[in-house]
Amino acid sequence: MLLKTRGRANGIFEPIIAKITRDIFHQDKNQILVIQSVLNLHIVNSFNAILSTGKLDGNEIKSPFISEIPFLDHLNEGDIIMLNPSGIINTLYRQKSYQNFLLVTERCNSNCLMCSQPPKDRDDIPFRLDINTRLIQLIPKDCAELCITGGEPTLLGKSFFQLISLLTTSLPNTELHCLTNGRSFGWKLFTKQLKALNTSKLMFGVPLYSDYYQLHDYIVQARNAFNQTMLGLYNLAESNQRIELRIVLHCLSVERLPQLAKFIYKNIPFVEHITFMGLENEGYTPFNMSKLWIDPFDYMTELKEAVMFLAARGMNVSIYNLPLCLQPEILWQFNKKSISDWKNIYLDICKNCTQKNKCGGFFASSIKQVSKHIVAI
Repeated sequence: MLLKTRGRANGIFEPIIAKITRDIFHQDKNQILVIQSVLNLHIVNSFNAILSTGKLDGNEIKSPFISEIPFLDHLNEGDIIMLNPSGIINTLYRQKSYQNFLLVTERCNSNCLMCSQPPKDRDDIPFRLDINTRLIQLIPKDCAELCITGGEPTLLGKSFFQLISLLTTSLPNTELHCLTNGRSFGWKLFTKQLKALNTSKLMFGVPLYSDYYQLHDYIVQARNAFNQTMLGLYNLAESNQRIELRIVLHCLSVERLPQLAKFIYKNIPFVEHITFMGLENEGYTPFNMSKLWIDPFDYMTELKEAVMFLAARGMNVSIYNLPLCLQPEILWQFNKKSISDWKNIYLDICKNCTQKNKCGGFFASSIKQVSKHIVAI
């Protein structure tokens, strides 16, 4: 699944955000028409913009357009896209997907060793806030769920709360999942601003990689991050916010999983969900593979002990991003098919597996480093 393509742009001087249609009778200024060739100039010029895999004549077509695009099959009716002056076409929202997200900034105050989208030190917040504000107004009201991600979303400052307010007002029935390192919530004045908002549909996904502060700080490459995150978790709980803990599994984090599970139960039992997540071989991970890589098969003892400890005490536990064939069968009940559809693959060996429909498969990037223990069940 691709989320970006490119063609030859004409008449586009700033980003255009609108919904895709292939119906020439829509004639809606909020629509971008996909055509093979121009049949009626009057109809074509009534749309916000035009997309075509063929050649278009800028002298005939008055609407902005992008032509000579290699493919458009990935776009469905109602998808929301952004056309850029460069000719790049970004898919912002997919009508048929449950895995849509808002990328609110690429800046971050951590620098995790296994970050799949390494932070960029540039002020992109005003630009992305404008894009996301326009996007939210076009998202269907029946959108089931939406992720807010970065970078670190809380670096928006006051604009973060404006964005949450807009989302909860425009999409009151949508489940919102905000991925954050939680450090900004260590400041009570920051966290208290959530109390004025309707956040009943909002959950904060916060990473915690160890019960030992120095190890957590090393993994996220930020001094005092553990203490800030823990304080942030307590402040979020005091503000009656929903919290998910996210634990990425790699060589540095797996040895103390049983101790981390006990630490969570003793110190932060108020979290709504705990998820143990397989490593994505993207971003910084390939450069730090010597520090991070461990065959998942080799940490199943620690993972099983941690998961079963928490589950036995009534805590809501899940396992993401790990194929079933690497896990003891007792852990299968905790698995979720969590890998985003545009990243998700199965190996050739999986074709004859009886559990394929229940298994989450692999990240596409995983073919660079695969467990030696993959088998068809």
